[in-house]
Amino acid sequence: ADYIASNIEDPITRVPGVGDYQLFGSEYAMRIWLNPDELYKYGLTVSDVVTALKDQNIQVPSGELGGLPAVKGQRLDALITGPSEFTTPSQFENVLLKVEPSGAQVRLKDVARVELGPQSYAIDSLFNGMPASAMGLKLTPGANQLDTEKAVKAELKVLTQHLPAGLKLVYPYDTAPYIVLSLREVVQTLLEAIALVFLVMLLFLQNIRATLVPTIAVPIVLLGTFAVLAALGYSINTLTMLAMVLAVGLLVDDAIVVVENVDRLMHERGLRPKEAARQSMDEISGALIGIALVLAAVFLPMAFFGGSTGVIYRQFSITIVSAMVLSILTALIFTPSLCGSLLRPPKEGAGTRGFAGWFNRGFNRTRAGYLGGVRRLTRRSRLTMVGFVCIAILTVFLFTRLPIGFLPNEDQGLLIGQISLPTGSTAEQTQALNAEVRKYIFKTEGNNVKSIYTASGFSFAGQAQNQGFLVMLMKPWADRPAASQNVAAVAQRVMGHFAGNRAGKVFIVQPPPVLELGNATGFDMELMNSGNISSQDFFDARAKFLQLAAKDKLLAAVRPNGLSEAPQYVLDVDREKASALGVSMTDINATIQAALASEFVDQFIRNGRVKDVYIQGEADARMQPSDLDKWYIRNSAGGMVPFSAFVSGHWTVGPQSVEIYNGDEAYEILGQPAPGVSSGAAMKEVQKIAAQMPQGVTMQWTGLSYEQVAAGSQTTALYVVSVVFILLCLAALYESWSIPAAVMLVVPLGIIGAVLANLLRGIDNDVYFQIGLLTTMGLAVKNAILIVEFARNFYEQGEGLVEAALHAAQERLRPILMTSIAFIFGTFPLAIASGAGAGARVAIGTAVVGGMVTATVLAIFFVPVFFVTVLTFAKVKRRRERQEAEEALAAQQGGNGHA
Repeated sequence: ADYIASNIEDPITRVPGVGDYQLFGSEYAMRIWLNPDELYKYGLTVSDVVTALKDQNIQVPSGELGGLPAVKGQRLDALITGPSEFTTPSQFENVLLKVEPSGAQVRLKDVARVELGPQSYAIDSLFNGMPASAMGLKLTPGANQLDTEKAVKAELKVLTQHLPAGLKLVYPYDTAPYIVLSLREVVQTLLEAIALVFLVMLLFLQNIRATLVPTIAVPIVLLGTFAVLAALGYSINTLTMLAMVLAVGLLVDDAIVVVENVDRLMHERGLRPKEAARQSMDEISGALIGIALVLAAVFLPMAFFGGSTGVIYRQFSITIVSAMVLSILTALIFTPSLCGSLLRPPKEGAGTRGFAGWFNRGFNRTRAGYLGGVRRLTRRSRLTMVGFVCIAILTVFLFTRLPIGFLPNEDQGLLIGQISLPTGSTAEQTQALNAEVRKYIFKTEGNNVKSIYTASGFSFAGQAQNQGFLVMLMKPWADRPAASQNVAAVAQRVMGHFAGNRAGKVFIVQPPPVLELGNATGFDMELMNSGNISSQDFFDARAKFLQLAAKDKLLAAVRPNGLSEAPQYVLDVDREKASALGVSMTDINATIQAALASEFVDQFIRNGRVKDVYIQGEADARMQPSDLDKWYIRNSAGGMVPFSAFVSGHWTVGPQSVEIYNGDEAYEILGQPAPGVSSGAAMKEVQKIAAQMPQGVTMQWTGLSYEQVAAGSQTTALYVVSVVFILLCLAALYESWSIPAAVMLVVPLGIIGAVLANLLRGIDNDVYFQIGLLTTMGLAVKNAILIVEFARNFYEQGEGLVEAALHAAQERLRPILMTSIAFIFGTFPLAIASGAGAGARVAIGTAVVGGMVTATVLAIFFVPVFFVTVLTFAKVKRRRERQEAEEALAAQQGGNGHA
């Protein structure tokens, strides 16, 4: 630790991006261990030692011979140096304390042992069982973690080129590899999505030229989106890259719609590519603009939400909206030009032979069957709408059954352990339990764990001899692919083994998904003394809470995140007796602090750095209460008075620290959901237990739990705002409320698929699910627009409502299936992701894949019925209003004529 403080600390803290710095260890100090028997023998006190050290360990200010102003004719100019501060233990040993009348000298070495030792003995740390010192670094606000990590490691490589023999640099806790690998996984998913989308387009278009047109849009839009992110100050991170994966499926949609319509016009009407492109844009420009408005309306409100959830939402919102705007511009400007330049008129017999012919015949049969089904549903529109209402009710019911969460737990390649022994346990006992845990982990989990850093005397609960801390660095994800090898499984096995350990409690937890929001996954709460009950009653309430939580099957690893009350020996000073003996309270307090604690006295220079000097009693002079009798104080008459003459003591139990939260005495309590239980269910259970506490004891969530509650309160508002935005955009576009109503009815058809997929896979309703759900809503509405826009055009051209709906369904089936299947295949790699950062990818992927399956399969049947039903209702309503107006006008005219 002293080597780190002397040679590494200053250069590392100057690296751009490095903020807070913490040294787990202690640099050197001059330790002076006082022997009370020898002090008494020579008639000395602790105060005598302190005074002598301060008097003799001084740096005399330098002077100058011949300094200005000088006398006239001065011929000498020289510096004067005096005695310097002590620098070695031997110099401190020779500090003169007393000269006897006989001339004998008493020096510090006669009454104390002097050595160069640690400044503090509070923390003892080991790496894989070997002595170690660690330094922890945190980022400055806004710093890029990967850039800072590279700069720090580059600086450390230079600083450690000439390490002393026996020292080695290792990284027991490093989150950068997880970030790098998770980004790499997302990039791989992005490439897989592009490849799958390309194959789906090729399958439907059966023309490499036609397939290239929307494919060319991908790099254009992606590069443009990166440019927008850079201009707005965003970085390439896991969230923006996840948004890019979603955007791949979305951004090709617009180009696919254009290309498919151009291809259809060339096949059905024999138009040349340029003519087909021109006519195609006349037909679908409105639909494309409507789709762009809808998707922007879905994602734009997310950018204005606050808190940590808002930060996550904002990354997705800005990325996807930017991609959508660029996508629609590409589809409206570049795609028609590319179609006119790249496409060729279809050859005679194209698409009738080979695999293409087989696929087209199958698709035509499917389309014929589909149209027959839609025709039957429109004939039974009332029964169909009853079925839709049942689906909507089922959607609401299933949605309320989703387990509630905030962020999915991620295998970050790290586990954190907290070890807590009974109060009053010594550092030696804590070190023994730490060693037992370390040996067990290496013995049973050696295939999964790479290294273990342990520290005794410290944990997240506080600094005390009965506290221990460990960090397990796991082996690479590729070396532990099985589910039984992920961090959650390892943590569960280790905690299960030590569950009944009598020596102390062992908690193994995962780091939180957002490191700034706590120290571990699970829930985080404050139990508060809001009623000003006594400290003892409040302590008893905490004990009751922990007891009830330990018995609850929905909760696990519930523990106080603070130091428990500990044995305390209270000194009772008889002030009157001390005064009568001529002993001052100042000398009493100074002696107690110096002898039993570790008192800072002075400083010295070692290797060019300032170090501290501490005095303290020898270990055997401060182990028991009776050892106080070994210490003496000189009274005003010059006599030596033992502590026992005026000091007594008694044992008690008291807090090691007092926590205040929002102005009230509080205890922080951490815990985790039991395996298979969501964080939302666990938090509800905690609230039930808190309700059983005595009057005046309340609770508040903090950390990740507070953010989860805040996010839950925003979720409903987010859904409502998005739906309202979509409705208003469509109403403005179509200058009607009936068309938007027909479109918006499709939303439950997408939601039910997302909810079912999450329920089947046991995934929580968390932030990433909400993003996936909003994406599903936007895409479901997009599919509905493709049908409703064409149906409206056909209806305005004179076709009946049913015929217009069937005609639109027939022409839009192919592009809807193509875009939907392309999106499903593009996001499917997210749903089956594994490895670093898989939790977020699986949560989003499962929601959008499940939602798009039902939004496609159900919507293509229900949307024509919605169009017919809503417009029929609107037409009947308008006819009734017109009839009532005519009757009112006739009645008014009749009244006037009668008059």
